[in-house]
Amino acid sequence: MDHATISDPLKSPDPNDPKSFEENDNAGSDPAGAPGVAEPAENVDPKDSKSFPVDSVVTEDNTESTNSKDKIKDKNSIAKDSIPGEKIQPVLDEALVFCQAAQDFWQKGELENALEALDHAYALILGIETDDTDKLFQQKEDLRFMIAKRILEIYASRNIVINGNYNAIPLVMNKHVQNEINRLTNNSEKKFFIESYKRSGKYRTYIVSALKEAGLPVELSWLPLIESGFKVNALSKARALGLWQFIPSTGYKFGLNRDKFIDERIDPVKSTHAAIAYLKELHQLFGDWSTVLAAYNCGEGKVLRVIRTQNINYLDNFWDLYERLPLETARYVPRFIATLYIIQNKEKYGLDSVSMQSPLEFETVTLSKQVHLKNVAKEIDVPLETLVELNPELRYQILPQDQYPLRVPPGKGDLLLAELWKIPVSYPPQRAYVYHRIRPGESLSTIARRYHTSVSRIKRANNLYRSNLIVAGKTLKIPRRGTVVYPSKTVTPTRSGIPSNHVVRSGDSLWIIAKRYGTTTKKIQELNNLATTHLYIGQVLKLPGYTSEKADAENFKTYRVKHGDTPFQIAQLYKMPLERFLHINRLTPRSNIFPGQKLFVE
Repeated sequence: MDHATISDPLKSPDPNDPKSFEENDNAGSDPAGAPGVAEPAENVDPKDSKSFPVDSVVTEDNTESTNSKDKIKDKNSIAKDSIPGEKIQPVLDEALVFCQAAQDFWQKGELENALEALDHAYALILGIETDDTDKLFQQKEDLRFMIAKRILEIYASRNIVINGNYNAIPLVMNKHVQNEINRLTNNSEKKFFIESYKRSGKYRTYIVSALKEAGLPVELSWLPLIESGFKVNALSKARALGLWQFIPSTGYKFGLNRDKFIDERIDPVKSTHAAIAYLKELHQLFGDWSTVLAAYNCGEGKVLRVIRTQNINYLDNFWDLYERLPLETARYVPRFIATLYIIQNKEKYGLDSVSMQSPLEFETVTLSKQVHLKNVAKEIDVPLETLVELNPELRYQILPQDQYPLRVPPGKGDLLLAELWKIPVSYPPQRAYVYHRIRPGESLSTIARRYHTSVSRIKRANNLYRSNLIVAGKTLKIPRRGTVVYPSKTVTPTRSGIPSNHVVRSGDSLWIIAKRYGTTTKKIQELNNLATTHLYIGQVLKLPGYTSEKADAENFKTYRVKHGDTPFQIAQLYKMPLERFLHINRLTPRSNIFPGQKLFVE
């Protein structure tokens, strides 16, 4: 499920969701900068003034003759005068009331009143100024997102014909559904379907009960079969994870937390409740389950954009939309319908002899100690795999230090509490390296000081054998404390510090490599049994030994480069031909040298 959440036209898109809305023209704007109203809204009926006192918020004059220009003027005055900090929370609460009123109006079909309420809610939060670190800042941003989303839904709903209900998933049969049935029962996907069907037994009992409690069709319990094959750790190319395939941004929107210790998208119970909330929201938006499933797969944004292109209200069902959707999403709905057909005709498709796995049984124990599951499993005498299966959301199989409801096999809870004092505290692993992008003016020494490490360790981690040269814009691996740094396996230093092999990079040729290492192309070809001079990126070439003149440092003196030195000046100082000086130091005419660098001279 590659969800694309609806972007707030008032703020930047979610960086975790690159497929969020590129188009916000449907949101519109009024002269005051508030989103939403494409044309002036009608005045609210005075009969509704008790439940919806719109005018009393914007202007002191509560008469029916209040026109749109007066409201716009009042909203501008609100935006100009910032609200004192101690009065921010009441204003946010008032804006939230207007958002809730807009939802009520929309459900009653009063779209203009709904837009008017959202307009007032946005005008209220315009005058709020909060610090980015303030707790109220997040409330304000959440309201901005809610207002933008509601406006988008209202405008899209004008082009949607609601013809479904919570208990109606249309089981149509057409060529698209039949093709998916053939794929799942006769071709290479048959094994996938059967294995997924077996695994469904672990989780479907709970999913069905949760769907019934929410008033949704129980047929939706088969959705994880085509989403993830009922694998809790299933990960898609779009980074969607878990039974219900949530991407991080959509998971966070529906209450699935993700931190160093846990990722609740993997938890079958928590992710089921999040999926139900998402499906209910989509059904409220689209009205028929086929379109809801399409939106669940590719995100409501894509589906809304397709609907918005309709000039007439002819979108009576999903199949009017089918050919306009991406291929993967277009196949998604008939694939789900095909799954239902197969499940309802088990004997016909050979599933009657396939037995499901037993539902997971467990009891919950609340712990406040950061312990590893392997130590817990040892103390209560259960297989580690059992605890991992019951608690899949633990990213490193280590409990967070705060209170955590750990699932254990029935009858093991009291034993665990009794033996908990014996279990040592564990810590999640740290990354061996952090990555640093080099900025102009930085050197290895300044970077080493910043990360409390040494220049030599950074050089070993990045295979910088010859010099301290670094280039702005490139990325360095910085070893953390306690990390043992080994040189790259692809480059093995010899006793003299000269590599004994070379990994071919883009732009390399035999001639360039031979010049760099002071040898000839013929020797490299003979050593590596190369019939031609053709190379490929990533190829590892053995290098012939260097001449004793170069390899034996005892034949030369060493010179430490000073500030302002150049290869030409050093060669002249020691009365050496420039070509020879470059040759014995493995330099080229374009090479840079740096203060403190050691070079060979005669």
